[in-house]
Amino acid sequence: MQFELYLLIPLIFISALLYSSVGHGGASAYLAAMALVGIAPETMRPAALVLNVAVASIAVYKFYRVGAFSSRLFFPLAIAAMPMAFVGGLVSLPGHIYKPVIGLVLLYAAWTVFRRANQTYQVNSNPPKTGILLGVGAVLGLISGLTGVGGGIFLSPLLLFFRWAEIRVISGVSAAFILVNSLSGLAGVMMKNPVLPASLPYWILAAVIGGYIGAEYGSKRLALPAIRKTLALVLVIAGVKMLLT
Repeated sequence: MQFELYLLIPLIFISALLYSSVGHGGASAYLAAMALVGIAPETMRPAALVLNVAVASIAVYKFYRVGAFSSRLFFPLAIAAMPMAFVGGLVSLPGHIYKPVIGLVLLYAAWTVFRRANQTYQVNSNPPKTGILLGVGAVLGLISGLTGVGGGIFLSPLLLFFRWAEIRVISGVSAAFILVNSLSGLAGVMMKNPVLPASLPYWILAAVIGGYIGAEYGSKRLALPAIRKTLALVLVIAGVKMLLT
């Protein structure tokens, strides 16, 4: 218990700081850290979702305060995603197929985001149709519930690729998307009577401190190319995690 406690606290702090700077909760990094120290699989997913809720809540507050949010994008995504995240949370699937595929997708997204980091970014003048956003939300919600992540790790590069919003707005929308997905997925997971680790309060504290610092810099101080490069790094970490675990 002492080993996992002292090792996971700095890992969770660093993960929360890095991920929250781009509007993410950090669940994929928390899962990787817990797997590294041998946390029981049945406790990993609910613990990661709890940490996700804590960090994403801070990120939503920080990005919303500076106007980095779009209700037109968020609500169709969230309405479709929440019930699917709940369904995904009820299901436990073997990861030997979907994890490698998702890992490769994330690495490709990281390469694309990093390659375009210094390019001029212009928002697409043709906004997405509501039906498209509902479909995207449903798919990402299901994936979120199944994997124990909030879905922002998939949503951000998608929004960037289609240029559906400004970069800071994408971070704000992703943070809110992660929050509602994590809450819905956690509700599904908790119905299966999971065991939460005794050290979770310490992990939450580390995540809140790291998340506050990261969201503060991401929402106000990081330059836009820096946000995209940070997102690329986050995607690489998540992609490698999916391939190795």
